[in-house]
This record gives sequence, structure tokens and C-alpha cells, in this order.
Amino acid sequence: MMAEEETEKFYLQKEEIVVESDDEYQYEEVPIDEIFIGTEPDEDLDIAVRTIREAEEDALATSQKDSQGKASVTQRPEVVDDFVRNFLVRMNMDKTLECFQTEWYELQQRGLLHEEDIGVVPDIYSRNQDLDHEVKFLKHEVAKYKEAAMKAKETYVKLRKERDYHRMHHKRVVQEKNKLINDIKRLKRHYAQYEPTLQQLKKKYEVAMKEKMLSKLEKDRAVGQVAGLQSTLKSMESFKGTPPSGFQTASQSAQRRNWEVDEAGRGPTQRTLAVERMKVMSGDMRDLPENYSRHPTDSEFPKDTGINPMLAQIKGPTGHLARSGGFRLSNTFQAHSHPISSVVLHPRKQILATTSDDHTWKMWAVPSGDIIMTGEGHTDWVSDCDFHPSGSKLVTASGDTTVKIWDFSKAECVHTFTDHTHAVWGCTWHTCGDFVASCSMDNTCKLWDLNSLRCRFTMRGHADSVNSIEFLPYSNTLLSCSADKTISLWDGRTGLCAQTFYGHMHSVNNATFSLKGDTVVSCDSYGTVKLWDVRTVAPMVSFDVGPHPANRVAFDPTGAVVAIASNDATVKMYEVSNGRIGTLVGHEDAVQCLMFDKTGEFMVSGGSDNTVRIWS
Repeated sequence: MMAEEETEKFYLQKEEIVVESDDEYQYEEVPIDEIFIGTEPDEDLDIAVRTIREAEEDALATSQKDSQGKASVTQRPEVVDDFVRNFLVRMNMDKTLECFQTEWYELQQRGLLHEEDIGVVPDIYSRNQDLDHEVKFLKHEVAKYKEAAMKAKETYVKLRKERDYHRMHHKRVVQEKNKLINDIKRLKRHYAQYEPTLQQLKKKYEVAMKEKMLSKLEKDRAVGQVAGLQSTLKSMESFKGTPPSGFQTASQSAQRRNWEVDEAGRGPTQRTLAVERMKVMSGDMRDLPENYSRHPTDSEFPKDTGINPMLAQIKGPTGHLARSGGFRLSNTFQAHSHPISSVVLHPRKQILATTSDDHTWKMWAVPSGDIIMTGEGHTDWVSDCDFHPSGSKLVTASGDTTVKIWDFSKAECVHTFTDHTHAVWGCTWHTCGDFVASCSMDNTCKLWDLNSLRCRFTMRGHADSVNSIEFLPYSNTLLSCSADKTISLWDGRTGLCAQTFYGHMHSVNNATFSLKGDTVVSCDSYGTVKLWDVRTVAPMVSFDVGPHPANRVAFDPTGAVVAIASNDATVKMYEVSNGRIGTLVGHEDAVQCLMFDKTGEFMVSGGSDNTVRIWS
């Protein structure tokens, strides 16, 4: 309505028109172009009518063409009753719709409805309805987008967790990489230290070969002197008289007969050394000088009776020893900060001693693993230890070329032997407690006297590093093994080699006796283990637990099971009777040492993972 009022407004204004005279205006003459002057057609009424009709037909055709090209939709306004009906139908209000129609028609028939009441629905209602439809549509879209947003949120949380996991994994990989880099650098520095040592060893080897040739010449010269002394001693014997025929024991007589039988096939040096050794073994000291003891405080070697009182305590293999898989891991404790090199059990108490590359030795209560004592004094790695037979002392061997004696009552080191020129690999007590034997990288074994505190014998014979040494219990016999692939038996009273076992193809890492003393077990750096018969000096059994090195071997007290400490972080259990091999898994790095309890009820092992593990 407002628009119609605005279009109907008008204003009145008075204007005066000035009439100008044309008399004074100068007109210009326009020339007529003859080209545009044509002949005027003759006027005709029919032609004019036809022209007008053709123009109308053209206009009609043009309008029809335009209407066909553009489709138009004419929206008719909706009346009030139709609007209400559509609303009730859309809302499913059928009963209300029937009531509305009945009442509407009654009012219409009576004429009570006015024209303005039943007219077209105002535009505002239609607009509100359209807006309502649009609002519903937009709400539906909002719900869809909200659901999509929740899914995106879940995906984002999942991706963030994966990112944190990969970030943590990356940090762990970086730490492991840095650790490996540090280990590689340390190993490079460690290997670099070996080069001057190898050069020094090469020079010493050349010097030793020269000394060997000189010693051979001196030995031949000494043979003549010994022969002269023998003749002198025999002449002295004729004045003292001969002992009665029953003075020697049956075993000593048998030994003399064996030596006499073999004497025909020996050279002069071997015969002379054999005679001297036979005299000492038989206890016949009449042919030796009266001042045979070269030091006033030297200890006397006990006689070899051949009886081991420990054998009477062994009744037979227990149930779990009858099968190699019978042992189970019962306890584990962290013993050192560096790899453990040896373990040894106290002869009388439930106490364990361990040595390590951290330059210390420690004593522990077993099986609880409580620390008792720590020994510090070595300046390099400690390779081996052994308890005194009474349990009151401890001997340790170290890479600093020393052998130390520790007294528990004084809680200190009471003596240090320093005669070795290279690292000492092993040490062992004699059953009498007066002697200690050690083996070294200088290719020798040494026998130390604890009373005179000196080296009684240096046992030379191995051509390479001597890796382990052990006294046969209640005997003067020593067992050693070497990197020259051999195993040797020595007489501790003379320092001479009695027998040598050949058969290994690689460096022998360890060798030990069975409790009976009739069998020796040895292992080498390629995992080959051999059992030897001491009487026949021949291998009984050979088996392979490689390709990893076998570091240590041990018999159980009955001799029925052999335990092997392997470099593959396992302990191998070999049953002598049937040859079955079992595996004990528990260590996380190479197993370096192990030992059985004297009753055979449990076994102790130590490894490069710095832990001690008890199997029972």
C-alpha cells in the first residue's frame, strides 16, 4: 500500500513559455543529395493492411518462441482454509482436520465468513513457514556435521596416541643407538690396547725360543753332570747298605717295575728325571742329599695315600640329578657391576665367593643372596678364587699378575705373590692347606709355599697361556689346561709333567677331575667337551655343545652329570650314562662359571649379565 501511495504523489509548478520570433533567424540551405531521392511508390490500401498483418504475425511468433525457450512457474497464493488443511495434514491431525472442515463449511453456508477472513494467506505466514522448513533443514545439517566432528575428534585422539607412542619408541631407539655407539667406542679402545701387548708377546716369544735353544744345550751339559752324580751316589750307597726287601710297599714296587720296563725306550735325560721323580714318589730319600730342603721353613708334601674321604659321603645320585632337566632356577641376585668370572662354595658353610671384572671379590649367604664381605685390593680384573680347606682363608688370582692370600680372621690381605709376568687365570689350594698353585698367561704354572712364602716350583711345558689349574683332592697331582690345545698332569712334589692329553683342536678353556679322580672333563673355545680316562690317557667320550665357546665344566658329586657353562647364555647338562644333553635357560648373557654343592642338591652359576643364579 505504501508503494502505491508513493507512486500517486505529484506536484504543480507554474512555468512561462517565451515565444521566440522566427523572423530574425538565419536558416542555412541544405543541399539535396540526388542519390537518396527515389521514386515514391504508389499508395495502396491492400498493401498497407497486408504489411500490418505480417508484422503482427512476426510479433506473435517471436513471443511464442520466447515462451518456449524460458519455462516460467506461476505460484498462486494460498487461501486460508487450504493453508490450515495443509498444516493439519502435515501434522497428521486427522480428527482436528475433520472438525475444522465441518465447522468451516457450516460457517460458510450461514454466511458468517467475511471476504477478508477467507482470502489469501498473508505473505508473513508463508515466509514463517519457509523459515521453519529452513531451520529444520539446518538443524539436520548441524546434527550431521556434529557427528562428523565427533568422528574427527576420535581420529585425532587416536593419531595423537600413535604419535606419542612412536615418539617414545624413537627416543628408546636413540638411547639404544647411543649405548651401542659408546660400547663400540669402548671396544675399539680396548682392542687398541692389545696391539702393543701382541708386539711385546712376539718379542718375548722370540727371546724364549733363543733361551730354549740355550737351555737345551745346558740340559745336555747337565745330563753328563747328573750321570756323574748318579755314579757317586751309588758308590755312597754301597757303604750305607741296602734296605730290607720288605721296606717298599706293593704299589711302590709296581711303580718301580713300570719305570724300569719303560727305561729302555727313554733317552738319558728322561731316564735321569724319571729316576729323580721315582725317588721322591717312593719316599726313598736316602739317595738325596741331607740338605734336600732348600729353605728352612718349606712345607713338607703329604704322602699320596690315594684315599679320598669325601667319597664315603656320596651315597648315589639324587632323583633330580638322575635327569639333566631336573634343575630349576630358584634364586637370582645381582652380585657385581661387571661380568662374574668365577664362583666357589665354602667347604663347610652355606657361603658363596664370587670374583668379577670390577676388581673385587665378594662373599654371599646362599641361597638368600645376602652380602657378607667385599674384598678390594687388586688393580685389575679378578679371574679366580678358592677357599682354604678349613674355610678360614681365600686365594684370588688377577689380571694384575698377582696372587693374593686373604685371611678372614684379620679381614685383610696377608700376602701377595708377584712372580708371574702376565695375567693370572686360575688358582687352587692343596688339601693340606700349605700350598697354592696358580696358572698364568705367561705359559707357566707356579706352586707357592704358604709357610716359606716363596715359589717352590715353576712348571713349564705348555706352549701357550695356561687357562686353568686344579689339585686332585687329597693328592699331590695337579691338572692344567692350556691354549696350546693340551691338558697336562703334574707332580706337585717335583714340578714335573707326568702325562699330557692330546685331542682338542682348539684352545682348552677349563678342565676338572671327577670326585673319584679317575675321569677328567675338559672344554674348548669351540664348544667341544671331552671326557678322559686318567688310567689310559685316552678320551672316553667327545660331544659338541657349540658353536659357542664352553667356558667352564663341572662334575656333580656322583659323577653322573656334567654341567657346561656356555657362551650362548645357557647351562648345558650332560648325562654320562645315556649321553642326553639338557639346557637350563635363565642367564641373559654368557655363562662364565658354575659349581655344584658338595651334596649335589643345588648348583650355582655366574655370568656376564653380572648376576648369580642358583639352580635346585
